[in-house]
Amino acid sequence: MTVDGSQEKQALQRRLEELEGRLEKLKRDAAQAHSSDSAEQAQERENDEVVDAIGVETREAIVALKAALLRMEEGSYGVCVECGGTIAAARLEARPEATHCINCAD
Repeated sequence: MTVDGSQEKQALQRRLEELEGRLEKLKRDAAQAHSSDSAEQAQERENDEVVDAIGVETREAIVALKAALLRMEEGSYGVCVECGGTIAAARLEARPEATHCINCAD
């Protein structure tokens, strides 16, 4: 059984747009010039590391959501890639990028 509901697809697309917007903001923030004060530079470098980590997580989430949208188009969204069983709707609601049913995810 596959999930191909338009509401689910719209929700994924909205989330994808939100994440892409966040990534653009992170890129703009990272491009800002740093202070000439050495104490402030240390804090800014720390902040840059946090921004970089958030950027990595955001890019990974974007890739996962794009893959979920592709599975929707192919008709395999909601099907476990391991056992071929159905991924529970509650799991997909919590983790729309899920590729495994709860049994195979362990």
